Amino acid sequence: MRFAQHSGAWEVRGVANLEEAAGILTTDDDVVLGLPITAVLAQRLRLPTVEPDEFGEMVRLQIEKSLPYSPEEVTADFDLIEKTEQESIISAVAVHNEKLSEIAGPLVSRGIIPSQVTVYGAQRSATHAPSGTALLIYPETESTVCAISEEGKLSFTRSLNGADAAQLQRDLPQLALTAELQGIDTNFSTVLLDESLFPLRETLQDVFATPADLVSVEAPPAPVRLNLLPASWRQRRHQIASQREWRKRLLWAAAAYAAILVLFIAYLGVLRFRVSRAEKRVARDEPKIAFIKKTEAAWKELAPAIDPHYYPVEVLLHVFESLPSADVRITQFSQSAREISIDGEANSAALAYQFADKLKKNGGLQMFRFDLTSAPRILPNEHAQFRVEGKPR
Repeated sequence: MRFAQHSGAWEVRGVANLEEAAGILTTDDDVVLGLPITAVLAQRLRLPTVEPDEFGEMVRLQIEKSLPYSPEEVTADFDLIEKTEQESIISAVAVHNEKLSEIAGPLVSRGIIPSQVTVYGAQRSATHAPSGTALLIYPETESTVCAISEEGKLSFTRSLNGADAAQLQRDLPQLALTAELQGIDTNFSTVLLDESLFPLRETLQDVFATPADLVSVEAPPAPVRLNLLPASWRQRRHQIASQREWRKRLLWAAAAYAAILVLFIAYLGVLRFRVSRAEKRVARDEPKIAFIKKTEAAWKELAPAIDPHYYPVEVLLHVFESLPSADVRITQFSQSAREISIDGEANSAALAYQFADKLKKNGGLQMFRFDLTSAPRILPNEHAQFRVEGKPR
């Protein structure tokens, strides 16, 4: 069977065998494989109550006594039915790995590794009889299964060849007696019969004096703890999941790279468009810019002649304004089109430096940059001879 959820409802699809089911499933599907009773060993064990992590070893030892295989060839699991301070009742199941590989071959060969391998009878018990003691009768492959569950856990199973009323009436009392010898209460709170076996309903009522409730295919069955997934399958499933995750990451990385590449190409296109537009503007404005540059050069050439700030009289006036005192004297002044040269003598070197500093700060001389050409030369009379040059800024 395959269960698929559509808009909150579950679809149940019947298939003839796992080969056909494998053709429907994909490696992305979460598959739970329910094994038939004939493929597993199911036991009800009564064990001393120990720490939870010690039950697994005790169950393994009990299973080894019942199967003619080495521990490496068998996968087993258990579920706790009832626990007291002295003892615990365990539902234990085991499967021969070779048998499991044979059953699940159509799935595994296609890379479809189940997330859980359990027992179909355990799934039916957990679904329809989650509490109390119940008897379930349902068809499985070519036989009829009689299963007893306690608190939703599988505790006793028998497979009957055929499903006629006479055989069921003969076998059920013997089955109930065997179950009682194992400590199972056969006063069933619930008797469940698969709807495909409806003709047997009256027979069950005659044997147990209790009407049987009809059950249909679970959609989906309730989850169960039992998991017979071999260690090698777990490892392979993990590898497949890792490969799928890496493939997904690579796809995301490739998509991100492609998106970045597209954005970069688009960005380059925008830049080229802007550059082209700017070049057109420059080409359009180039005659104007050339005219402005030419005019600016002409005005710079004419500036000494037409700008009052460059008039020698104005410049000389500002030079004399910058004299710190009468102890500083100008001995020679010369001015070209754009440069000034001032020679002088001061009573001390400090006055020479002071004069140069005042020239730099004079607002009327800001079009020039003044500097002493060298340190003032000290004369025999202790006076300082200096030279200041002014160049255009």
